[in-house]
Amino acid sequence: MMDFGVVLQTDPPASRVIDLAKRAETYGFTHAWTFDSHLLWEEPFVIYSRILAETHKLVVGPMVTNPATRDWTVTASLFATLNEMYGNRTVCGIGRGDSAVRVINGHPVKLAELREAIGVIRGLANGEAVEYKGTTLRLPWNPDSRLEVWVAGYGPKALALTGEVGDGFILQLADPDITAWSIAAVRRAAEAAGRDPDAITICVAAPAYVTDGSPEGLAHGRDQCRWFGGMVGNHVADIVARYGGDGTAVPEALTDYIAGREGYDYNAHGKAGNSHTAFVPDAIVDRFCLIGPPADQVQRLQELAELGVDQFAVYLQHDAKDATLGSYGEHVIPVVNQRAAAKT
Repeated sequence: MMDFGVVLQTDPPASRVIDLAKRAETYGFTHAWTFDSHLLWEEPFVIYSRILAETHKLVVGPMVTNPATRDWTVTASLFATLNEMYGNRTVCGIGRGDSAVRVINGHPVKLAELREAIGVIRGLANGEAVEYKGTTLRLPWNPDSRLEVWVAGYGPKALALTGEVGDGFILQLADPDITAWSIAAVRRAAEAAGRDPDAITICVAAPAYVTDGSPEGLAHGRDQCRWFGGMVGNHVADIVARYGGDGTAVPEALTDYIAGREGYDYNAHGKAGNSHTAFVPDAIVDRFCLIGPPADQVQRLQELAELGVDQFAVYLQHDAKDATLGSYGEHVIPVVNQRAAAKT
C-alpha cells in the first residue's frame, strides 16, 4: 500500500488551506504537508492546529522546515504541543533551507548543523533529554510525544546523512531513474551505519496534474507545473557548484537542465507562471512531475512503488487543486491501492 500526501502553500486565506487538507483526507490522502517560509506565506504551525482539529487521522508537517529560521527547541516544542493536543499526528520534514533563509539573505546551513538539529528536535519531541548549547534539556510536559524526522536532499552527502540519521527520506521530484539512484544511496548509507535500510520511509513529492489525455491538456498541465523544475533547480545549482555537473557525483539527468538557469524570483516561488522557470524544458517537466490522464499517473506511481517509494506527496500549486484531489480520490488512489476481495 502506498500512502498519499498533499503539499500546500499556506497562502491566505488560511481557511482555504484547511479546507483543502480536509478534502484531501476525505479522498484517502494520509498526510497534509505545507511549505514553511514565514515571509512568503503564513505561519504553518498555527494552521496545522486547525487542520488537526478538523480532521480525524491526517498527519501534518512541513515540507520542509530548516534549522536556521527557528531555534531548534522552539521547533521541537511546536511539534510536541501539537502531539499533546491532537495525538501523535505530526512529522517533521527538514532540509538545509531554501526560500525561508534566502529571502532574508541567509544561506542554507551546513550538513553538520543539520545533523545536530535533527538530533535535538527529534530527541526533545520524543520525550528525551538532549544536549544543547552546553546544557541538558527536555520537554517535561509531554513525555509521550512521538515525532519522526524525514530529511530532504539531493546531493551525495545529504543522501548519506539521510541514511545515517533520518527516519524518512523526501525526494522532491518523481523521475524514476533519479529516484532509484537516490534511494540506493540512502540505503547504502543506512546499512553502513548499522541501520535497517528498509526501515527508512521513502517519500517522493512532485506536482500532479490530471489531464483529459489531449495534447492541449498536456501542454497546459506542463505550463502549470513548470515552476517545479525551477524550484528543484535552486537545489541542483548548489550541488553543481559543489560537485560539478559531469555526472560523476550525481546523475546528469539531475544536473544537465540547469545550464540555461539565469536566476530565480522568490516572490514567485512555487507559483505557476514563474517567469524565472522558462529555462525548464518540457522533458524535465514530464520526468519530474506527473502530468496526464489517471491511467498514466497510475503507471508512474506503480513504477515508483516498485522502487521502494512508500508515499507520493502531490504538490498542488496550480489551477486545478480541487479537480486533482477529486481525480486522485476517485481514479488514482483506489487503483494504486486496490482492496482485497471480500469473498474469494
